[in-house]
Amino acid sequence: MRNSSRSRVDPFIVMDVMQAASAAEAAGRHIIHMEVGQPGTGAPSGAARALSAAMQEGPLGYTVALGLPALRQRIARMYGDWYGVDLDPARVVITSGSSAGFILAFTALFDSGDRVGIGAPGYPSYRQILGALGMVPVDLPTAEENRYQPVHADFAGMDLRGLLVASPANPTGTMLDRAAMGALIEACDDTGASFISDEIYHGIEYEKKAVTALEITDECYVINSFSKYFSMTGWRVGWMVVPEAQVRVVERIAQNMFICAPHASHVAALAAMDCTDELEANMDVYRANRALMLEGLPLAGFDRIAPPDGGFYVYADVSAITNDSRALAAEILEKAGVAVTPGLDFDPARGHKTLRFSYARSTDDIREGLLRLATFMQAR
Repeated sequence: MRNSSRSRVDPFIVMDVMQAASAAEAAGRHIIHMEVGQPGTGAPSGAARALSAAMQEGPLGYTVALGLPALRQRIARMYGDWYGVDLDPARVVITSGSSAGFILAFTALFDSGDRVGIGAPGYPSYRQILGALGMVPVDLPTAEENRYQPVHADFAGMDLRGLLVASPANPTGTMLDRAAMGALIEACDDTGASFISDEIYHGIEYEKKAVTALEITDECYVINSFSKYFSMTGWRVGWMVVPEAQVRVVERIAQNMFICAPHASHVAALAAMDCTDELEANMDVYRANRALMLEGLPLAGFDRIAPPDGGFYVYADVSAITNDSRALAAEILEKAGVAVTPGLDFDPARGHKTLRFSYARSTDDIREGLLRLATFMQAR
């Protein structure tokens, strides 16, 4: 059977690492998971209780394509609480995770062949989704001195129809401040390019609050999810905020592509937003883990890192150790029992010299993982 050219997407290497780690566990080994960007905690208990109660009341069917009004209103209120932004709930669209948000955004904004800039290193699925939809992802190699965030000089003079940024970013955890975000938005405005802000790691910040693009402009797409701060990866529920004139455009596409996000996940997500004590307890874990990583990774020999402002990753330059990060990751898994992600997922041109370490799991796991890494490096 013939396959389309749009089906030729690259594998998501971290998933291959997860599979290898799972095979090792099935063989009886204890593996420390530093490869996957998934909180070690589950959904807040209030989310589970709310869903149980809703299921007792009656069947959960389709919602309207834009999502339950109560959840859209609660998300809009959060923007006021977190950022001082007065957001019309009508601009909020509930999605099946951020992944559906990207599909909707790219489909609404770009035509086949359009060039869209993405920072490298960056989340690999940006590139793959754009390619599968017939668009042209344009990697913008970011610089260490800019903390791996794009600046206007990285794409000045390029013919781009859009720019996608992430802050806090995956895999680096670095953030754009208000001035840097504003400069990128202004550059897009000057050329007529659409601006998309991936804010999935908002809420997981350490020394300062992340800036939302909505503090600066209404003429942008903002994409977020309940997967990270709200610890609801498997529930597959997220949201996007779009300009008022774009709501009906996105709604029509969502109706046909997805019908709606899962009703059950709407209910759980709405309750999760008020589980502040549990969510902040999760943040205490991330803070402790971050401190351990920033101390332990250099001691183990991974000393070229950009301290993360948010999220739960550390991105390390391992060029002094290897020119093949995939082979090094496999060796670490085999000999140390620690799963880490080679940077090729995030930066096809330079990722052979980098590794990403996730610290989303328990503090005991992070502590044990760092000990194993130090032992491995000493013996290597």
